[in-house]
Amino acid sequence: MATSVALHKFYRHLLSKSDFPKFISAFSTCNVSFAAAKNAPVAAARAKVHCNVGTIGHVDHGKTTLTAAITRVQAKTGLAKFVAYDQIDKAPEEQRRGITINATHVEYDSPLRHYAHTDCPGHRDYVKNMISGTSQMDGAILVVAATDGHMPQTREHLLLAKQIGVSHIIVFLNKTDLVDLETLELCEIEMRELLTDYGYDGLATPVVSGSALKALEGDLEAEKCIAKLMDVLDSYLPEPRRDTTSPFLFPIENAFSVAQRGIVAIGTLVRGRIKKGDSAEILGHGSELKTVIADVQVFRQSVPFVEAGQNCGLLLRNVKPDQLDRGMIVCPPKISKAYNHFKAQLYFLTKHEGGRNKPVRSGYQQQMFSYTWNMEARIDLRPPMEMLMPGDNGEVYVALRKHMVLEPQQRFTIREANQSTVATGVITSLLPDVLVEKTLSKVSDADLLNEVAKEVKTKRGK
Repeated sequence: MATSVALHKFYRHLLSKSDFPKFISAFSTCNVSFAAAKNAPVAAARAKVHCNVGTIGHVDHGKTTLTAAITRVQAKTGLAKFVAYDQIDKAPEEQRRGITINATHVEYDSPLRHYAHTDCPGHRDYVKNMISGTSQMDGAILVVAATDGHMPQTREHLLLAKQIGVSHIIVFLNKTDLVDLETLELCEIEMRELLTDYGYDGLATPVVSGSALKALEGDLEAEKCIAKLMDVLDSYLPEPRRDTTSPFLFPIENAFSVAQRGIVAIGTLVRGRIKKGDSAEILGHGSELKTVIADVQVFRQSVPFVEAGQNCGLLLRNVKPDQLDRGMIVCPPKISKAYNHFKAQLYFLTKHEGGRNKPVRSGYQQQMFSYTWNMEARIDLRPPMEMLMPGDNGEVYVALRKHMVLEPQQRFTIREANQSTVATGVITSLLPDVLVEKTLSKVSDADLLNEVAKEVKTKRGK
């Protein structure tokens, strides 16, 4: 109780430099070590409502520029640390090609909230990285260049955001300094129509216009659009509801080795709470590993625990670098299970929606995406269905090449080799494992899909 009182005093005086001795005194009277003051920004952020947001949209429409501009403007009032454009797109290939490849995370505050912001790649070759980024968001900022209007990845990102469950979109019309008023108005009308087409409330969706580049360069007039965007984020996005009581589920987005410490897994906690010292399992890609959470970090600062919705790093004991893969799940021991076979409800997109123009039959194989992983999957139709046409919705059986953590109501996406999203689905039930020795295509229907085989036999016997 005394610690809670001290922390309350600490938060109350945090923003006043003159009160620094007061909150240090509060800590010392409760036998709280001075080292805890190092976590001041994290503690202050936790005192505010935490939201996960991000930028999505077509390549070169200004997502990364807007992300950098937000941190620059918020840094002026002490609500962020400025992160330059080249620090967001910091991979050598990203800098060479001038595009975002991996989803990148920054943080900033508004007066009311703390935001973890994911800058998602727009190039079609890296949509799989965008999918994992979007799956973490409570709301998304759809960046559209007024010079172009909506483009292919604008539409695909909007579709994926809707399918993954991002229910709140804010449109930022960028590069408005390069178009006239009539073009800008037409672009806004078209975007509202597109939002409506994809199941959003196009009329009620907030639209903010401005120039992210000029705001990043320090143009005072242009900075007003960033201030307006922050106001819209605070007012339009509802306070997220987090499941902090269920067993934790942590999909690994990335992992790296820290000298003399161990392996750090990066990702966003989907549900539950993780604290230092927790025992855990790592499941997925056919592997089962035992580990202990040696440390928990949020934006490079050690914290006692994290809760659902937070982007964090976990220091894992007894794990080697070559044992971890993107998409593996960190969870409590003996709580979750990996499967390779399930039943799902699947919708195939029409050509207009960016999908196929030909039907799909049993034995169809493509890449399945869910959380932060993707895996080769085989789709078989439920008898007596012989084909699914674009625009059709049907019950299917899905087999994966390797075992992954799966749960009922888990959403997923199917993408073809040409980098286009062709179907979206939700898992309805889990089925007994099937044996996949080499590839999905070389296994007979009867061996691969027992449930399908039974129904086929029943149908033929009638």
